[in-house]
Amino acid sequence: MIEDLLPAEVVSADVLGDDPDARLLPEEEPDVARAVEKRVREFTIARTCARRALGKLGVPEVPILRGPKRQPLWPAGIVGSITHTRGYYAAAVARADEMLTVGIDAEIHDELPDGVLGVVTLPEEREMLAALPGDLFWGRILFSAKESVYKAWFPLTERWLGFGDARLTFHPDENRFSVELRVEPPLVRGVPLAGFEGHYLVRDGYVVTAIALR
Repeated sequence: MIEDLLPAEVVSADVLGDDPDARLLPEEEPDVARAVEKRVREFTIARTCARRALGKLGVPEVPILRGPKRQPLWPAGIVGSITHTRGYYAAAVARADEMLTVGIDAEIHDELPDGVLGVVTLPEEREMLAALPGDLFWGRILFSAKESVYKAWFPLTERWLGFGDARLTFHPDENRFSVELRVEPPLVRGVPLAGFEGHYLVRDGYVVTAIALR
């Protein structure tokens, strides 16, 4: 599913349902040593997806540990992103000399819980959502897109980005969204980063979103 949103330079692996072959490497096990069984299973399948994606780039099997902000720590020269939601797991990776950053997210395609929309959106975004076609849960798609924004942002800046720090606009005719950053643009390789472009897909009861910045 996620591969349909990514450029050729980015490779991915995903699982819909369970994966009896999923496993953790010994070095990864401490990251979920105190987690409940459900969380361990989710972590295991997601990390397995990540190693499979790396294998498509020819990277030998390595543990993918967790950084201080819970971000995946990729091998040198690799950028990537991991996501999972109930019944769906995915990872996407690329070589750092071909892509600057990658951010992906997956969510169940349904209504956001009461009160969440007002937290994750700006007033102008809520006006936009109200005008979009009514056959999709646009609030959930926006939430997923902003999760992808943060996952693409953090490896470049190692800074927090709040939901209100990015203004998102949907382009439904192209299954695309654009993002204007509302914070001082960081310099990325000497160029100000003012925003992102991404794509979304709704399929089989899920919404997936992706950003890949060359």
